[in-house]
Amino acid sequence: MITDIEEILKDTEYYKSVIDLINNEKVIQMKQYRQHYDISCFEHCLLVSYNTYLICKKHKLDYISAARAGLLHDLFLYDWRKRENGRKGLHAFTHPKEALKQALTLTNLNDKEKDIIENHMWPVTIKLPKYKETYIITLVDKYCAILEGHISRQHYKKENRVYD
Repeated sequence: MITDIEEILKDTEYYKSVIDLINNEKVIQMKQYRQHYDISCFEHCLLVSYNTYLICKKHKLDYISAARAGLLHDLFLYDWRKRENGRKGLHAFTHPKEALKQALTLTNLNDKEKDIIENHMWPVTIKLPKYKETYIITLVDKYCAILEGHISRQHYKKENRVYD
């Protein structure tokens, strides 16, 4: 699993496939929101996007759609820990639809990209994904969340000189 942001952005094929999204103002706004521990929503989406891209490419799947949808899968632009602005429902159930709604304002999405964004929380969102790429991003998303917790814990221990 690749976790180095600088290393990810050095992959020119990947970067070319998502550069329009990375430079989009709404996507850049994801840097303002904490996703897991000390990881921003942008960093999380970049990690999910790139690692899904690598897996899909290795298995000869649609790695470009997977990369693009991965970068947009959590484009909800709010602090999910707070109930503000009349937001209803539990975040885990509602944010995929919000991310899809926001993504559609940025770019045209193909059916696969829509399915990936809308169903990346499966099985929580119940509706079965239609594509292999959606199942892959679902697993990578969960793995990255766990990994981000581990990275943050290690950073905290190092900063605070806490040792096992």
